Amino acid sequence: MMTENDDLGRDEGSSRGRLRAREFFRTSLGFWTGRTRFRAWGLTLLVLAFAAAHIGAQVGINMWQRLFFDALERKSVGDVLGAIGWVPVIVGFFSLALSGVVVTRMLLQTRWREWLTMHLAGWWIADQRYYRLGFIAEEQTAPEFRIAEDVRLSVEPLVEFALGLITASVTAVTFAAILWQVAGSVQFSLGGTTVVIPFYMAIAAIFYAVVISTAAYFTGRPLVGRISHKNQMEAQFRAEMTRLRENAESIALIRGDDDERASVHDNYRNVVKAWLQIVRQQGIIALVMNTNGALFPIIPLVLVAPKYLAGELSLGAVMQVTAAFSAVQSALIWFVDNFVKLAEWYASLKRVDELVEVLEDLDMGTIMEGEGQIELGTSGDGAIHIDNLSLAHRNGRVVIADASVVIEAGEKVLITGASGTGKSTLIRALAGLWPWGSGKITVPPGQSIAFVPQKPYIPMGTLKEALLYPHADIAVDNETIVTAMKRCGLGYLAKRLDDDEAKWDQTLSGGERQRVAFTRLLIQKPTIIIMDEATSALDEDSQNGLLELLREELAGSTVISVGHRAGLEEFHDRKITLERRPAGARLTAETSTSSLWRMFGLGKAGV
Repeated sequence: MMTENDDLGRDEGSSRGRLRAREFFRTSLGFWTGRTRFRAWGLTLLVLAFAAAHIGAQVGINMWQRLFFDALERKSVGDVLGAIGWVPVIVGFFSLALSGVVVTRMLLQTRWREWLTMHLAGWWIADQRYYRLGFIAEEQTAPEFRIAEDVRLSVEPLVEFALGLITASVTAVTFAAILWQVAGSVQFSLGGTTVVIPFYMAIAAIFYAVVISTAAYFTGRPLVGRISHKNQMEAQFRAEMTRLRENAESIALIRGDDDERASVHDNYRNVVKAWLQIVRQQGIIALVMNTNGALFPIIPLVLVAPKYLAGELSLGAVMQVTAAFSAVQSALIWFVDNFVKLAEWYASLKRVDELVEVLEDLDMGTIMEGEGQIELGTSGDGAIHIDNLSLAHRNGRVVIADASVVIEAGEKVLITGASGTGKSTLIRALAGLWPWGSGKITVPPGQSIAFVPQKPYIPMGTLKEALLYPHADIAVDNETIVTAMKRCGLGYLAKRLDDDEAKWDQTLSGGERQRVAFTRLLIQKPTIIIMDEATSALDEDSQNGLLELLREELAGSTVISVGHRAGLEEFHDRKITLERRPAGARLTAETSTSSLWRMFGLGKAGV
């Protein structure tokens, strides 16, 4: 039994669905309102023009049928040959119109998808949203698939649906007029009373279409949610396979094959279960569709037969009415014919809109949990200021509590601490990537900042492009690059500087990747360098050589470095240690053996 809460939940779900559709259209219809509006409207008008020509060709074929069958009924050879003579003209016009519809429709689909994909991809990539979504909106699985595939599945069918709906509406009106004009009315006696039904064939077509459409709606309605669930399971399965490929070496080394096989099988079983639910529902829909397919050609013949037998209609008129009835019926049951496609389309639309929604929430800050927000700003004295900074995990657990530090321009600061005290989290906060917390971080304006992670990213392309990344367009001669490579221990790769055949992200070892990162620093010379375990894959001698090189070549740059290996202190002016406390780790400062430092007015007990 349905309860009041069930009705309320269903109403809320329907409201969210309508709102979600409005949000999708608000975003995607920018193709017709932005810089691409002239192209969009031009293609739209071309599609509509060819669609009108196609309907006109259908009307011509309908009229030809009456002409041809009337000639057959009269057994007039001349009239039959005359009708046949019109066939090349009608077929040629029909083919050109339909070909024009197909070509212009595909052009509109391609250009609209291009615009929406570029819009969403640019939005997702800008301002590190692609990174922040990974831990802020964990439910947003595979955003790259939503952009690459769900955009296509939400745009391409939509063009077909809009065109189909417009065509169906015009076709229904046009051929209903033909039914009204040719079939006329029908009359019969009921209890001694003569009953007259005007344009009865049009009324019958409408009534039949309403019955079939209603049956299709109620049998197919559950399909929307089941297709959406299937798409989600498919995305999770692909993500699992991608994770396996990206971590192949680590898994292979620890012999994790059995566990991974079990995980992959479990994920695919979920896919199969989702598909079986769709199969069952489509079986029910198929009963309605197949019943309609069987009745479709019979009903108009049965309805028009009495008027033919009474001599009120010629054979040609019967064929014309039958064809017009089928055209009206096909137009009116357009919804039935496309229900499954509509369900699949709406499921993809929801996945695209969910991504749009979370990107909007991310920009507005509403996706962050908790009241605190980390304020990012600029400092006026050339130093980096961390004021009353507290960092927390998504579940609210405080990692770092009430940290205040001033790092002067050109100072080299080492941050150490036990595992789990929040060293990497602090680096993310400095980069503006960590959302949960409070306090303020200010950096000098107009400074070039380089972040060096433990596993530096190697893009696709040549080795030279990898060394200049992310500033591949800067003008640097090969001699400067080769010199930096040699100084960072990569001289043996100098001859392969322009080699783009090697997959450098797979070819370079962990230590070579870190040498690439230091080579980038020597070439680009940033004013602020923030490093997170940037030498962890190197032996101690190599580490010391690169840090000494950094200290000599970039003496004026500010360096904030996270690390725990012995020997790092002598390459920094100051060491700050994160000490674990029940209420969150605290920063404490110590004097480095290489230089004096200042406590910024807080005393040695804590910074």
